[in-house]
Amino acid sequence: MRFQTELVPAELIRRYKRFLADCRLADGREVVAHCANPGSMMGLAEPGARIWLEPNDDPKKKLKFGWRLVEHGDGHFTGVDTSVPNRALRAAFEVGEVPGFDGYTTVRPEQKYGENSRIDFLLQGEGLPDAYVEVKSVTLSRAAGLAEFPDSVTARGAKHLGELAKMVGLGHRAVMLYLVQRTDCDRFTLAGDIDPAYAAAYQAATRAGVETMCLGTYITPKAVTVGHPIAIHI
Repeated sequence: MRFQTELVPAELIRRYKRFLADCRLADGREVVAHCANPGSMMGLAEPGARIWLEPNDDPKKKLKFGWRLVEHGDGHFTGVDTSVPNRALRAAFEVGEVPGFDGYTTVRPEQKYGENSRIDFLLQGEGLPDAYVEVKSVTLSRAAGLAEFPDSVTARGAKHLGELAKMVGLGHRAVMLYLVQRTDCDRFTLAGDIDPAYAAAYQAATRAGVETMCLGTYITPKAVTVGHPIAIHI
């Protein structure tokens, strides 16, 4: 998934009201960027961080910049836009490049299911059970090389796990897919200390037959693409 316009580097001044960030461009100008991330962004929103913004000239948008990346040392990046995983995965699903889904030829995003819920992807293929795939963007890392989810309490996330378990009970395939939007992690686990209820819901869903997958990403200021499987330690 390529960014629509060329990203520009900036320095983070502060993030506030969850969806806003004051930033300083390379030429010294201060701008307000939209932050498409409702989570805590623990460890990613420190003042002075080097970040990357996507400019736009859309007259319908009040803010002319969107915050897309945090740059770490050694050339590593974290993607902070929570809409990116679904876009990157849709592109990968449509060309059959997501491991574990061979034979699924129909990709239907944002389908209604369960109790007032929408599944991120409903995959279908001849002779295969329908696959309900819920996607979560993973950006938290509190130990070197280890990615964690969630970074804040998510009752909505726990509800989704329960909905997936119900799909298994109806004879379908259900997959909880964690996409790690960091290039500096090769392992994944749950942050049970941050949200014990989510961890409990995950264990219940696993016992019910919900599958877990975790994939990494390749991230540059030009694009974000789905990468290789990441080891799961839960």
